[in-house]
Amino acid sequence: MNKKVALRYEDRYLMERRVAITPSHVAELIKKHNLEFYVEKSEKRVFKDNEYAQSGAKITDNIEDIPVVFGVKEMPNDLFQPNHTYIFFSHTIKGQPYNMASLRKMVKQKINLIDYEKVRDEHGRRTIFFGKYAGLAGMINSLWTLGQRLKAKGIETPFASLKQSHLYHSLDEAKTEISRAGMDIVKNGLPEELTPVVIGITGYGNVAGGANEILSLLPTKEISPKALLELKNSGQLPNNVLYKVIFKEKHLAKHIKKDKAFNLQEYYNHPEKFVGTFEQYADKLTLLINAMYWDTRYPRLISNNYLKYNYSNEHKLIAIGDITCDPKGSIECTIDCTTIENPVFVFDAKTGNKTDGFEGEGISLMGVDILPSELPRESSEGFSNALFDFVNKIVTCDYSKPFSELQLPPPIKRGLILHNGNFTPEFKYMEDYIK
Repeated sequence: MNKKVALRYEDRYLMERRVAITPSHVAELIKKHNLEFYVEKSEKRVFKDNEYAQSGAKITDNIEDIPVVFGVKEMPNDLFQPNHTYIFFSHTIKGQPYNMASLRKMVKQKINLIDYEKVRDEHGRRTIFFGKYAGLAGMINSLWTLGQRLKAKGIETPFASLKQSHLYHSLDEAKTEISRAGMDIVKNGLPEELTPVVIGITGYGNVAGGANEILSLLPTKEISPKALLELKNSGQLPNNVLYKVIFKEKHLAKHIKKDKAFNLQEYYNHPEKFVGTFEQYADKLTLLINAMYWDTRYPRLISNNYLKYNYSNEHKLIAIGDITCDPKGSIECTIDCTTIENPVFVFDAKTGNKTDGFEGEGISLMGVDILPSELPRESSEGFSNALFDFVNKIVTCDYSKPFSELQLPPPIKRGLILHNGNFTPEFKYMEDYIK
């Protein structure tokens, strides 16, 4: 029975500081299950090497011989060793072209791949995720983006005092600052030319939950999408409140047959029968927070074609926080994901070009794709809590047995994409991606 397990150094992004398992949980797993932990050296990790050493782990430069490796983001191809087990966000399940070489290598090396994104309970709900923290950091960054963009336009608001998420010492400090901005809005209001300030959120899952947690610190009034269309863009409305609108699937699309009502299950099963309707709301929003799942089967929210013919300096939409960050996806002007070091660009709808920063013609877009790493300690602790009960079973599993006989917890087994280099039943469709 294997007892050796490694935590790898995250090298996918310069500012990636998260961990899958925290030092306190490492100590607990060693004590409870007698596991042998090997932690790859890292100077940037939010939990330092000496914290892991004190927990009982061995700090090392080389984890090649360790048969089970936990990480967070994609791993380099030269790390993969034959017949080993790797647990991380592989970003392969949609056939992402930039990771297909990695997937082929894992197949060739007869690897066991467990992807956190597909670890789900019997109802299909994800059990191990950073989503809430993406929402928390994403909303903080989006409010900061809105403030900086308005400042660049010569409009001062309380949002200009906010900072990017990773510049706060803790989530609590960020929340205190946002609450302070909220009190300023209540007391002094927002500039009349912005009224009403409307923040739209697409989705209602974990990511949206985190975004709403931050937004609740501000003076908000929730209205329906229908009420949004009737909301007047004038100074007649109070300037010391923000309007919040939650968009669900039924607000994003309609059936191609005019007389057919929206049906959620049909939308999931046959999205090709639907066309997008979200653009009718775009010129009513000040800030859009995109927090929903999307893939290429579904209609876009905002197309570049819409922006080209409808966007001007008079358009109300100032900024977009694309938390889901699918390049050229549901928000087509998300040309690329952005980085923590360079988080925002301005998209010029007429030329289709972008300019880094807050200056220029067009919409400001924040599309950082590792947002939870801007809250590295809190997000790692939450993630490790969710993963903890599964770790021992993952490490000690005998992967030489047939898939049907693997002694893995059901949620983990649902997330097993490759078993000894073969796609498991649910993921047979992925064979087409590597042909």
